Amino acid sequence: MNEQHLKWDDLQVVLAIARTGSLSGASRQLHISHATVFRRLNVIEARLGTTLFERHRHGYTPTLAGEDLAATAEHIQDEVNSAERRVIGQDLKLSGTLRITTTDTLFAGLLCPIMATFREQYPGIALEVVISNQLQNLSRRDADIAIRPTRKPPETLVGRRLGDITLAVYGQKEQWQASNGLLDPNVMLEESWIGPDAQLGDVAFEKWMRNKNTCYRLDSMLAMQMAARQGAGITVLPCYMGDADDILQKISPPIDALTTQLWLLTHPDLRHVARVRAFMATITEGVSGQLVKTNSVNASKGNPQAE
Repeated sequence: MNEQHLKWDDLQVVLAIARTGSLSGASRQLHISHATVFRRLNVIEARLGTTLFERHRHGYTPTLAGEDLAATAEHIQDEVNSAERRVIGQDLKLSGTLRITTTDTLFAGLLCPIMATFREQYPGIALEVVISNQLQNLSRRDADIAIRPTRKPPETLVGRRLGDITLAVYGQKEQWQASNGLLDPNVMLEESWIGPDAQLGDVAFEKWMRNKNTCYRLDSMLAMQMAARQGAGITVLPCYMGDADDILQKISPPIDALTTQLWLLTHPDLRHVARVRAFMATITEGVSGQLVKTNSVNASKGNPQAE
């Protein structure tokens, strides 16, 4: 194997195919066309004189040579990422770019105005926001900061707990305004429910929904809110989101089993970067205050918690 002729770009192609198991997946990861990935793989294999991947109808499986080369590429990638984080960690200027990952619900319901305030305060810092229900890999620099609801934050990251996110059942106000008080969700089993698709990735939420008459599934809480606004059924939403919607009405107390923690996370190598510290301070102040306000309103109503 003439590895001395390999370039870093070649190793990235091999690693992307090994990670995703397909040319299309590699093309998305590398931001190049499917045809370019195919051509570059053929050139690499021809140059090395060996087959790196077995082609199957359902994808690409690395050969022993492919596994060896992908492992080498991953090791080099880890070293490059680590060096990059260390260099960035020495940056004391309030300028540059921050890549943030969060969910559509958090962005729409809590973060958007806080980020606008941050941009006004720190015009030299550019924000890139990745909206995804999947936790991005902060070690690989997919993002610098994650703002996520989670019951168990990754041990490899550092950060702070911003507070608790409470959830309750909501329905279209026009349909439920005649209801007297808040109801136990267990007496609403025959109602038409809007629930989470498996892609949402919340196991506890899926478990809680199992005995409900779920006739409409969506992979985004923001989409679930939109469906409930149209009267398509009742649904569970974060209280910071549902309480602020004039078209919806809360029809149950907060559900203890679905309360989760909200975390602000970054990689240990980045925690002393000036722009990271400034962003985390702004988000902490804005989000914590909003969650405290929402949870205080729920507590002041004196309603028993729904199990």
